[in-house]
Amino acid sequence: MGGRGAPLHARIARAVPTPALACPARHCWVTAPADGGDPRPGLLLEWRKDVHGQWEGRVVYAAELRAGRWSSVEEWVSADLLKDG
Repeated sequence: MGGRGAPLHARIARAVPTPALACPARHCWVTAPADGGDPRPGLLLEWRKDVHGQWEGRVVYAAELRAGRWSSVEEWVSADLLKDG
């Protein structure tokens, strides 16, 4: 997992604009998944600022929401809980 240099949201925000057809999705690690398990690989889809001006990312990842049954989760997650992949 990352931890070096600028936070993930800062690097994306400074990134050179990509062509309209380029895929904006990026790999990331969700450090506090919905099921309380270990960090999970996720797909970061977009960024926004919350009502307090803090960055959060919309991510998709897998979580074991019922015993032995995995589901996809899509949620807005605080940037503090995301690490670059």
